[in-house]
Amino acid sequence: MGDVINLSEQKTIQQLQNEVDAYIGQFKEGYFSPLAMVARLTEEMGELAREINHHYGEKPKKSSETDKSIEEELGDVLFVMICFANSLGIDLQTAHDHVMEKFNSRDKDRWTKKGEGE
Repeated sequence: MGDVINLSEQKTIQQLQNEVDAYIGQFKEGYFSPLAMVARLTEEMGELAREINHHYGEKPKKSSETDKSIEEELGDVLFVMICFANSLGIDLQTAHDHVMEKFNSRDKDRWTKKGEGE
């Protein structure tokens, strides 16, 4: 059997990817296809948008709607994103590092930094 997972410890992105992979790996079906993953990600983003709209927008919840938290919906988005990356063999830390390099070089002067122009 697999290792016991401590759900309260700090985890690296690689640990998150490994944890999701171990979970999905126990099922014969494995990961969904890339197209199905995009559909699931879109679905989860819609649920997140709905929660944001309920909390910060003009659309209050109906009394019949269950109360889900923004945290829970972000967790669902993260899980599907990790599944998607894993299914395509993408290391999310490497993907993150590429994006941060882009923001730190191409976009370094795009916005006013705190302390400038005050």
